[in-house]
Formats: sequence, structure tokens, C-alpha cells
Amino acid sequence: MSAQLFSDSQILIAGVDEVGRGCLFGPVVAAAVVFEKAAISQLPEIGVKDSKQLSAKRREILATEIKNRAISYYISYASAREIDRLNILNASLLAMQRSVTKLSVTPELCLVDGNKKIPNITIPQETIIGGDRTSPIIAAASILAKVWRDKLIIRLATKYPHYDLENNKGYGTKKHRLALQEYAPCFHHRHSFKLK
Repeated sequence: MSAQLFSDSQILIAGVDEVGRGCLFGPVVAAAVVFEKAAISQLPEIGVKDSKQLSAKRREILATEIKNRAISYYISYASAREIDRLNILNASLLAMQRSVTKLSVTPELCLVDGNKKIPNITIPQETIIGGDRTSPIIAAASILAKVWRDKLIIRLATKYPHYDLENNKGYGTKKHRLALQEYAPCFHHRHSFKLK
């Protein structure tokens, strides 16, 4: 692929990121979002940055804005069972692969958070360590994935009230770990993780 193509402002670029790698509960969720290269610079102007630096309310507002502006996006996941079977890194890459392959358009380049390329896709990829902090399009993907995952965990919290999921979103807080000792893990816990 020529350098000319990558300098073209109209080429389609996908940002890809995942959330929930460090959780004890629930899936790892990945989002892929596609913009024309020229439009990526508009993302910081509307407030897009690393999802961890934004309030839940701000993330929800931005997620809607990103979806409205994006040429395509897709959110996918790998389940707790897949994480246990594959390990968290491979499950994260699987979730990313699912998101990219389900896009309604084929981007010319994927910008991927981290240092591992997504396996089994033929689209050119560039990995960026800390990409959710430095690349607006990866940050946009991180917002979509975070909002989707948080909503899922809040829904599951009503079914599994013991674990304080509404507050911890599946991360291993003290309250969550104490509940695991008292009630044992449920189906959605990652049994390959150190749960106690």
C-alpha cells in the first residue's frame, strides 16, 4: 500500500480498543470505530479523550456523539468462559477481531491500542502503546467499549446483587473480594483469575 494512500484525508481509519481486561467478573469488551482520516482531528474538539479520564455521564454523551459521527462502529466481546479458556490477552484480541470483522465498511488501516496486532485480519495495522491516551480514534473506541460494558454490568448487578457490581463494574475491589469469599464466584466470574 502506497504512502500516498495513507496521506489521503479520505482514507478510512479504524480505532480499536478493549476494556475490562483487569476485571474479575464479566466479559472483555472491544470496540472498533471508523472515521475518515480528516475527521479524526474533530474528536478532541468534542471532548474525546481516554475513557478513564471522563465521568460516566460524559462518556455516555460522547458515545452517542461518536456513534452519530462515525462511518461505522461495532462492539463485541469475549466471555468470561472464553477468557478462562484462551487467557485474557488472547480473549482481548479475539474481541477486537470480532469487532473489526463485523464493521459495515473495510477500513484501510486499524490503529490498535497496545503492542499486539489483531490476529486473522488482513487489514494493515499499527499498534500504539497507550493509544487510548494519545490517539483520538482509539480513545473514541475506548469510550464506546466502556459505556457498553458498564451498561451490561449494571444489568447483571440486579441478578447478582452480592458483589457490588454497580459500583465496581467487575473490578476486584475489597468489597467484591469479600463477597467472593462469602458467596463464592458465579457463572460470570473469571475462574482463571485470582478471585480471593
